[in-house]
Amino acid sequence: MKDARPHRCWAEIDLAALRHNAGVAHQRSGNQLALLAVIKANGYGHGLAAVAKALREDAQLFGVANLDEAIDVRRVAAQPVMILGPALAAERAEIVRRRFIPSVSSHEEAGQFSDLASDPPAAVACVIDTGMGRMGMSESSAVSQVQKIASLPHLTIHSVSSHLPSADEDRDYTCEQLLRFSKLVAQIRTTVPGSYFVHALPSAGVFGFDTSPFDIARVGLMLYGISPLPAFQSLLKPAMKLKTRVALVRDLAPGSSVSYGRTFITNRPIRVATIAAGYADGVPRAISNRGVVLIGGNRCPIIGRVTMDLIMVDVTEIAPVAVGDEVVLIGNQGPERILASEVAGWASTISWEIFTGIGSRVARVYV
Repeated sequence: MKDARPHRCWAEIDLAALRHNAGVAHQRSGNQLALLAVIKANGYGHGLAAVAKALREDAQLFGVANLDEAIDVRRVAAQPVMILGPALAAERAEIVRRRFIPSVSSHEEAGQFSDLASDPPAAVACVIDTGMGRMGMSESSAVSQVQKIASLPHLTIHSVSSHLPSADEDRDYTCEQLLRFSKLVAQIRTTVPGSYFVHALPSAGVFGFDTSPFDIARVGLMLYGISPLPAFQSLLKPAMKLKTRVALVRDLAPGSSVSYGRTFITNRPIRVATIAAGYADGVPRAISNRGVVLIGGNRCPIIGRVTMDLIMVDVTEIAPVAVGDEVVLIGNQGPERILASEVAGWASTISWEIFTGIGSRVARVYV
């Protein structure tokens, strides 16, 4: 028998919004680039399998962080799956067997995949480090490294890529970085013939930079409805509403303390709603005494520290609030809206962390 109890904390995922945002990615690239949908970290907290299913008609490839995520995608989608992070040695045989596309940082690493492959050959993505500093071939050795990889007997080059560390923060550096990468790609194309693809642009790159030199748009955040460049936010539809409920309503006298550390002391009689979500659900502790939630279409300030399972908000100034009332942590309610990027601002972090920090006990409800 299906459990009819209401959720305490849940995320409503709008699948049509995901598809709309994928359409924006195609439009911004002139409908010329293949779409590599980045759905790692449980689809940025939206649910990996559901996101993959929703985007099967829109994405030409899927991007994940590791082998386990790639396996999960393959259960629901037939598109090529690129593993964007480095593979562990013990994972390589299965990556080859399942025909996933690993990202490699050297000729030696690629050789390990070649040794494990036969017919058909394994496809690899060659990563060039032009400023990210976490993986990839050095710029000085990239041309020779790719040449050596192209000569391996049981390997094909799927793509040549790089990663932009500051596309949403430092336009001048990113332009210079893209110029260096384009020059390297031109040298590689001269010395290594083939029909491999080139990609470097994330969501901020698709919005803010020329897409014409590339074959693939490698986008993540914008698919979920948040633009890393605020000027383009109106083009996107946020795909998630994070909701919870009022668990208690209490009146506190002046001089009462609220939550751990007694960081909030009432200076007047107030009415406090205790909300059934905390940092284990994805409400950052860093928004203690800073953030707001929506109740009845009103912004209600968080008071005291966010705890593991509960937060307290001041509801003194709004219409009567009752146990069970719906509370919006991210999303819209009435005339008000809270974007994940706004929560990130209160927490001095980024939207990516807000989405991926939503806990496993938060139910995902698809609409």
